[in-house]
Amino acid sequence: MVIVLVGSVLGGVAYQLLTRPKAVSHGDFSFTVKLSGLERSYTVHVPTNYDGRTAVAMVIMLHGRGATGKGAMEDTGWAEKADKVGFLAVFPDATPPDPSKPASLLENPQIWNDGSGRGHACLRNVDDVGFVNAIIDDLCSRFVVDERRIFVTGFSNGAAMTFRLAVELSKRIAAVAPVSGLFWLNVSKLDYPVPLVYIFGTDDPVIPFHGGVVRKPWGETLSDPPVSDSVMRWVRLLGCPDEPMAVHDKEGVRMAVYGPGRGGSEVVFYTIEGMGHTWPGGRSSLPERLVGKMTYKITATDVIWEFFQKHPRKL
Repeated sequence: MVIVLVGSVLGGVAYQLLTRPKAVSHGDFSFTVKLSGLERSYTVHVPTNYDGRTAVAMVIMLHGRGATGKGAMEDTGWAEKADKVGFLAVFPDATPPDPSKPASLLENPQIWNDGSGRGHACLRNVDDVGFVNAIIDDLCSRFVVDERRIFVTGFSNGAAMTFRLAVELSKRIAAVAPVSGLFWLNVSKLDYPVPLVYIFGTDDPVIPFHGGVVRKPWGETLSDPPVSDSVMRWVRLLGCPDEPMAVHDKEGVRMAVYGPGRGGSEVVFYTIEGMGHTWPGGRSSLPERLVGKMTYKITATDVIWEFFQKHPRKL
């Protein structure tokens, strides 16, 4: 399989992969990756203190079904966090059913091939794992990246894709943080133990916390497993004990810590009372009647970054 990487600073000039210099400017950059006959796009936010010499971490944020990378950047606050503490914040775009038309939440939704078997990306077997792997290669050629600190987080369908990447790119990704999405792959082992922090709301109307049949905002009626299934499957993949070693419950936020697992890995599971299908501490462009209530009991971006800081990859 041949991968051709072409990129451009927003409004700027394209560079060839083997000859372009390391980028040192800060701000938002837009790049494309040609993979398996598809031209795929992503945006990277380079922090204000990036100097082109000091290696920095990378956080890849995967949007939810029907959303966009730039929308995820606006909703989650990862770009602002990157400027505060200094890392590359990356916002890829999934594929819509009809690439010739603009992406649309309901009529032409961008969806990740998360292993669920649902949606056009799964049915067409879109190589989203290869896409993210190519993004990492591309950014490591353009910027000075600390390859011990490559992290992935995602929301909803992007959270499910985060689980998949933690399985299939476990030799490259240091830690992951799915928010309001499920783990669909049927696997019995990980090549490398990837620590996980997982956040979910008890009042999620799109993916019910306790599982069951639900009509999705895009019109389908589907049956989802309980969120606890995803938690415990990852706990066992890491070799952690089934019972949490610590539980903290305060003001509607419950944190259960499972571990230690292989290589010092752990699972930290946050349950937020009353939260709907939203990014905690961020914003939602969808109406409350569809996705439930926002919460500000925690700021997911801060919680996740703190977890990532504890789990650089042990090369």
